[in-house]
Amino acid sequence: MHQQRLRKTLAFVSSGTADADEAAAQLSGAYGQAGVADADVVVALGGDGFLLQTLRDTMGSGQQVYGMNRGTVGFLMNEYRLEGLPERIAAAHAETIRPLEMDTLSSDGATRKALAVNEVSLFRQSYQAAKIRISIDGKVRLDELICDGVMVATPAGSTAYNLSAHGPILPLDAPLLALTAVSPFRPRRWRGALLSNRSAVRFDILEGAKRPVNAVADHTEIKSVVCVTVQESTSLTATVLFDPDHSWDERILAEQFRY
Repeated sequence: MHQQRLRKTLAFVSSGTADADEAAAQLSGAYGQAGVADADVVVALGGDGFLLQTLRDTMGSGQQVYGMNRGTVGFLMNEYRLEGLPERIAAAHAETIRPLEMDTLSSDGATRKALAVNEVSLFRQSYQAAKIRISIDGKVRLDELICDGVMVATPAGSTAYNLSAHGPILPLDAPLLALTAVSPFRPRRWRGALLSNRSAVRFDILEGAKRPVNAVADHTEIKSVVCVTVQESTSLTATVLFDPDHSWDERILAEQFRY
């Protein structure tokens, strides 16, 4: 009885692909299916994008998320296996993730908020390059960045779009954020910056009527922004579980030595 009470209740959620749906049916048949709101652990079946969506959905709930790869990339995911899942979850290493909070002001005067586990990105909306002023903690650090875009990435997001834009890979427990430009034209040699995770970043869009810019927090897009502020949340957290033999730290090291 005591061991039964210690065993965590599981909810299996699928990204909706055929492979993920099949895995969810097999796992729920083997281990039972709790309601998502009532489960101790939510098992996300899909790819990295679906895991991030599940982390956003469980943000602040105290639930843990264990991902198993039924997608394409699966950098954040554990290997899929049907057998021994409760034991794997019991032995898993927990990492706490804090999301970014994005506040935007649009050209029509509307304000909106959104959360991002991976990154907050700004992109040019038209054929013309964006012009963006960047301030950190109230001090202007770059008067004018001419670029296709710019982003603030969390350690969890540093291996995603940030990496493809030649930004740095950050260990998950690093108290840092990556500020990375996308195709910078001026200053041509600017390669971004590493910021304290306590920093507040402000982007002011210059010549916004002529060079409109959209802001994206993971999958939430806001069009024609004129000002965007980004900082790490001090109150919201999500918890992701990794198998001990396939930890985040090991994956970070391995990624940096690929060629």
